[in-house]
Amino acid sequence: MMDSQLLELPAILQRVADRIAQNLTIEKLLMQLNLDPGNISFDAVLHRLIEVMLANITIANTCALIGAGFYAATFITPTMVPLRIFGIISAVFFVAYGILGGVISTFLMYFLLLPINSLRLYQILKLIKKARVAAKGDLSLDWLKPFMDTRTYKKGDVLFRKGQVADEMLLIVTGKFLVSEIGVELAPGRIVGELGFVSHHNKRTQTVECVEDGAVMTIGYDRLLEVYFEQPDFGYFFLRLTSDRLLQNNARLESTVEQYKLRLQAAGIAP
Repeated sequence: MMDSQLLELPAILQRVADRIAQNLTIEKLLMQLNLDPGNISFDAVLHRLIEVMLANITIANTCALIGAGFYAATFITPTMVPLRIFGIISAVFFVAYGILGGVISTFLMYFLLLPINSLRLYQILKLIKKARVAAKGDLSLDWLKPFMDTRTYKKGDVLFRKGQVADEMLLIVTGKFLVSEIGVELAPGRIVGELGFVSHHNKRTQTVECVEDGAVMTIGYDRLLEVYFEQPDFGYFFLRLTSDRLLQNNARLESTVEQYKLRLQAAGIAP
């Protein structure tokens, strides 16, 4: 009994394949479009397709078509804000299609996607606004002070020496401090040690000592890194902070080189 069924299986599969082939013939398709296979032309096919389209144009299908267009646009949009906007518009039209066409599954899916896309768009716009404020605002560290500790120094104390491992950033509150190698005095409000946070080996590039009793506020690099990830706009703030310091150092170097050239010229030596 089993052997006879196995022998008949190829014949059954062959009949199924023949039946599928018959249903997929060009003649069959043309007949389903109410076209005469013996008298076919491009105009006749185009005319029939237009008739089919016009017969199926409804408000629900129009909403689905527009929603599909905006959904396709999300795949070719390179930035997140337009992508979320197109996603919201697409969801609105698909929700309308689900209501008008009575397609409950489509309605539920896009009804849930609508607030998700809206929330993500709000979060992105909020982050962009914070980034712009950080990029255009001043370089005050008042908002960072709650994360910092206070430390006092006496005249002659050394905050850190050149070549030491850098593990914290400092904000001068009171007193005066001197960068020994270049003779630059640091007054209250100045930030020290921020470049060590981003340098490869986290080494101090200068020696800073206290020349007048004062106090500083400090924050370790580990805590600074936490703030960096918790507050995305801090990244823009820190970029401006380090950029300003590098520009100051570059200007100081150019001034030193210019003074050296003037001394050589005064001594009658060509630079």
